Amino acid sequence: MFKCLLLGFLLTAQVAFAQSPAQTFTTAKSPADAGFSADRLKRLDNYLQDFVDKGLAPNAVTFVARNGKIVHYKAFGYSNLEKKTPLKRDDIYRIASQSKAVVTVALMTLFEEEKFLLDDPISKYIPAFKNPRVLVSSDKEKGTYETRPAKRDITVRHLLSHNAGIPYEHPLDQRPEFKVPFFNSLQPDKLEEVVNRIAARPLTKDPGEEFVYGLNTDIIGRLVEILSGKPLDVALRERVLEPIGMNDTYFYLPASKASRLVELYSKSNAEKPLSLHENNSYRSFAVEGAKTYFSGGAGLVSTVEDYAKFCQMMLNGGTFNNKRILGRKTVEMMLRNQIGESKTSAYNDKFGLGFQLVTPESSYGDETSPGSFGWGGMYCSEYTIDPKENLVLLIFTNVQPYAHSTEFRRKFKVAVYQALE
Repeated sequence: MFKCLLLGFLLTAQVAFAQSPAQTFTTAKSPADAGFSADRLKRLDNYLQDFVDKGLAPNAVTFVARNGKIVHYKAFGYSNLEKKTPLKRDDIYRIASQSKAVVTVALMTLFEEEKFLLDDPISKYIPAFKNPRVLVSSDKEKGTYETRPAKRDITVRHLLSHNAGIPYEHPLDQRPEFKVPFFNSLQPDKLEEVVNRIAARPLTKDPGEEFVYGLNTDIIGRLVEILSGKPLDVALRERVLEPIGMNDTYFYLPASKASRLVELYSKSNAEKPLSLHENNSYRSFAVEGAKTYFSGGAGLVSTVEDYAKFCQMMLNGGTFNNKRILGRKTVEMMLRNQIGESKTSAYNDKFGLGFQLVTPESSYGDETSPGSFGWGGMYCSEYTIDPKENLVLLIFTNVQPYAHSTEFRRKFKVAVYQALE
């Protein structure tokens, strides 16, 4: 009887150990060691090298890990086309809207410290949002517009799920009092001032009624500052980046790492060649300018491995590097649909707190398992976290606008998933 109990205990312990979340990445001994076909995985290399060789992308860096085992971590192309500088795996990319997930997690650490409730009105912490109004009509020629009171207050939950009626591009953007930096700034802007200007703009929809992708997470970044009592860059580093080991993720790069920032290109249609991006702010915000504006919605730069650590932390239910960032139940809550019958796009996806959720009806994910989650950035980067397959997959390049953006990212997913055994 004792032997049977002991054997049962050992088997249970072995299962528990085998299923324990990976706290570091290790390189798989072979693709088969992580459940991939080596021959079929070569299609991914061929696809990305062909994309670079044809001049369709300046570069690409990948990170694919299953059960914490790295099966594909490679660099293709050039970080600088003009100089023909070969891309390195640890080169640094502008990740734009991938900043949102990191800032969301930072806020949720404060949620776990009982600093706020999700359904608190944001005006409780940022008074400029009191008595929100909704835009009814506007006349650019006359310079007039009409508003009405919003049906309800904007809550923290609305902001986290992009359900607050706050867009990026606004019908009244031409008015000086409503102008705000969308993604970054070379000017001495401050987050508090920018958020107050966002609050002054009328909403385009009533809070809680429709998914409106926009400047919500910049407001969340300001809330992190208020609740933590620290600037956003400091709060992120202390609460998320340092514990996970994300040592190459910044708003503004130190001089010692500036040379690792990849160049930014444009390719607005399939016929045009890649060209140097014309917007100097987009190209250089991480290394030049006043360096005072912390855009929680789009301001971070990072490496693919750094961001993979963040993805693995979420896949693990809140832990990585033997540090618990969030509780398991908090992560589960963040991955529930928060936008009702609304959709993030034509692809039938939903949105939780900071993350896009892949549904069984999704047409964007293709082979991606329902229940997966992720997002991407406007400079063409993307991450996917697939709990069913215990898989994280990321691909980065930096081209904006990019005529091949959807093809680049979706075919990457196809190449990864078709290689699973």
